[in-house]
Amino acid sequence: MQSTLIDVPRGLAGVAVADTAISDVNGAEGYYQYREHSAVELARTASFEEVWHLLVVGHLPSGSELGAFSERVQAAQRSAELARVIGSLRGGAAQTSLTPLAGLKAAWPLLSAARGMRPVYDLDDDGRLADAVELAAAAPIVLAALHGAGRDALPGRGVVANYLFQVTGRVPSAAQERALTAYLVAAMDHGFNASTFTARVIASTGADVASSLAGALGALSGPLHGGAPARALDSLDEVGSPERIEPWVRAQLAAGRRIMGFGHAVYRTVDPRSALLKEVARGFGGARVEFAAQFEESVERLLAELKPGRELHANVEFYAAVVMELCGLPREMLTPTFAVARTIGWTAHVLEQARDPKIIRPSARFVGPSLGA
Repeated sequence: MQSTLIDVPRGLAGVAVADTAISDVNGAEGYYQYREHSAVELARTASFEEVWHLLVVGHLPSGSELGAFSERVQAAQRSAELARVIGSLRGGAAQTSLTPLAGLKAAWPLLSAARGMRPVYDLDDDGRLADAVELAAAAPIVLAALHGAGRDALPGRGVVANYLFQVTGRVPSAAQERALTAYLVAAMDHGFNASTFTARVIASTGADVASSLAGALGALSGPLHGGAPARALDSLDEVGSPERIEPWVRAQLAAGRRIMGFGHAVYRTVDPRSALLKEVARGFGGARVEFAAQFEESVERLLAELKPGRELHANVEFYAAVVMELCGLPREMLTPTFAVARTIGWTAHVLEQARDPKIIRPSARFVGPSLGA
């Protein structure tokens, strides 16, 4: 006898499917937090490595803990196995159209196999953490190597400065490093978004960490999730000048097309990540930032007019795109850069989910033809 099914909203909107101590998103009031800390304040003040430690270990590190954690990350990035994986992927990329994002999706299982990583089901907490840190540390190295020339790391610099240097070939300014750090920290985690939920579903089967990350990355690559920042810049370029904003927006909405970088599945007020990154962008100044602000104001005004009662504002992708462009990142590396950040959140959720022995296995309501009694 079939059990009674519970009807839930499309997309599981508003349905709590698990408990978590990693992050909380309050869409009604417009704030979010990492563990017991304001995520926005961490983005303003903390380093990438500090917040990474907070999410996967559970607390902000002391000075000695931060030093040890940073050394652990750097050792993982220098491993011979990672170098071999990157070499094989770069060789294949020369013969195919392998993108950095697709390369990372392949790199994780390859590195996992090379390092003999086992399913999380067979590991204790320390073993799971070791795999999680090593695989997350590989992400910026793989992405930069598949985009650029595989440059050596800058001595004495952290993950963010080295990522910028390895992608662009230019030593970043202090302002660029701080700006990208703010974005990466702000984007590390954000509740049970599609990619994070994917990671947790895979982890609930007891699979290895690399499988969870590769599945999550597949979800992130979709234009409705992580693919929006580059499309937001495309919109700015297509419009081109302030006097063209209103007719362009009206035409987009009349045709039923989405305006990328606006609206959010959770926030019913201003996205705090967008407000933060707008502040960061304004610190650079310039025509691009001013045009982006004009575009935002016009789009929000027209959305309020044409879609009343829906509270549609700029989301994180809009100003994230502007900030990443100001930091020198090329458009094709915007979603990969998002992946550098969100990988940290995915690993934290994999570690948390691995402690729960219950597999995530929902049901579906069959609506096809019946075979009868």
